Amino acid sequence: MILHVDRAWLLDIAHQFLPADPDVTDYGTLAAAVARHVDEVMDVPVYGGVHQRAAALMHQLIRVPALDFANEHFAAVVAASYLSASGVIVTAEPKQAVELAARIRDGKADVRETASAVRTWYR
Repeated sequence: MILHVDRAWLLDIAHQFLPADPDVTDYGTLAAAVARHVDEVMDVPVYGGVHQRAAALMHQLIRVPALDFANEHFAAVVAASYLSASGVIVTAEPKQAVELAARIRDGKADVRETASAVRTWYR
C-alpha cells in the first residue's frame, strides 16, 4: 500500500517539528510535493519504493522552498516522517539528513541520488 500524504499532513509536520513557526511562502510547492510523491505514468508509480517517495518529497521541498525559513530541516523531517508513517524504522543520524539536504540544496543530488541516500536511513 502506498501512503498518500496531503497538504494538511505537511503543514502538521511543520507545526510539530520545526523550532519556530515559519510562514508558508509558496503553497504551490506543497501541492507539487503532494502530487509528486504519488505520481503515476500509465498506472505505474513513478516512485515505487517508500524511500523513493520520501526522497521525492524531500527533493521537492528543498529545491522549491515552501517556507520563509527552515526548508532543509522541514524537508528532512518530512522524509523521515513519511518513512515512519509507512511502517519503516528510521535509524539515520541527523548528520546524514543535514549532509543530504545540503547536497540537494546545492544541486549535487537529483531525486535518484536522494532516494539512494534515503534508503540507508532505515533497516
